[in-house]
Amino acid sequence: MKKLTSILLGIALVATLLTGCGSSGGASNSDAPKKVGVSMPTKDLQRWNQDGDNMEKELKAAGFEVELQYANNDPQTQLSQIETMISNGCSVLVIAAVEGNSLGEALDMAKAANVPVIAYDRLIMNSDAVSYYATFDNYKVGVVQGTYVKDTLNLDSAAGPFNIEFTAGDPGDNNAGYFFNGAYEVLKPYIESGKLVVVSGQSTFEEVATPQWKSETAQNRAENILSSFYADGTNVDVWLCSNDSTALGVETALATNYNGTYPIITGQDCDKENTKNMIAGKQSMSVFKDTRTLASQVVKMVGQILKGETVDVNDTSTYDNGVKVVPSFLCEPVFADANNYKTILIDSGYYTEDDLK
Repeated sequence: MKKLTSILLGIALVATLLTGCGSSGGASNSDAPKKVGVSMPTKDLQRWNQDGDNMEKELKAAGFEVELQYANNDPQTQLSQIETMISNGCSVLVIAAVEGNSLGEALDMAKAANVPVIAYDRLIMNSDAVSYYATFDNYKVGVVQGTYVKDTLNLDSAAGPFNIEFTAGDPGDNNAGYFFNGAYEVLKPYIESGKLVVVSGQSTFEEVATPQWKSETAQNRAENILSSFYADGTNVDVWLCSNDSTALGVETALATNYNGTYPIITGQDCDKENTKNMIAGKQSMSVFKDTRTLASQVVKMVGQILKGETVDVNDTSTYDNGVKVVPSFLCEPVFADANNYKTILIDSGYYTEDDLK
């Protein structure tokens, strides 16, 4: 791979000299559209398909050529795709990483070719080649989930105790820790006081993480917890899930392995199946991150980079990738539930009524 990277690096540098790609991001013909490389992690989750589609549509509407690739949740595939984008003359890279620590060689190549990198929704770790980060306020996503649980159970006044379980996200995704920590910090005082009880005892991120956010993995773990700790009729009052794919796994496990009172279940992304479950009473809420807003912001940032303008950021202190604090733009998340989903999801044009039938 090092030899291949060296070869590709040489090709990229030659291409930079021949086409004028680099800090100006332009071709020798100033009228030629500039190419933007967009690397998404997978097509397996609805949200990444939407993100890729939104990004491609917005970038093309802004006059850019787009090279969009999906990496099938494989870090090596993503690394290779990004190297090809650089060799193909992309002026800017927008990358939603499969794993935040797995793109070192491709990022070294981007830096050598003077190609700016925007980390998209997932912070790319341990590289000074990351120019900017565009995401939602990921800690706040968790805070919204934890606050929903606190308010719904009226934890400040109710006697309790209430039983709670946690299902977090992919340990390879830097965001997953922010989601979990945001929620846990809200609920921690109630756990310490005994008002919330983690019956399984599994309450650290490492214990509750779900590799690749897979529904099947979340389902298997939930089934084990239910059979081990709730088969005697004990109720689980809350199952705090960091996103919709993990929530879907927990909901499937509850349908066949649990006879108690149905718990509060949180989620994130407002995927179609989960929104249908909210309407049906099988999921309590989902944090909505309107990827159209994020895509629009990234397109704006790409344009600012290529024009040599000041790039919009609203956070310059939070996101340290281990090498540098990455200038970031954070969009605001909101939550949807059975009471407000029509306003947030349908009236905004994100879904149609038919999408949720």
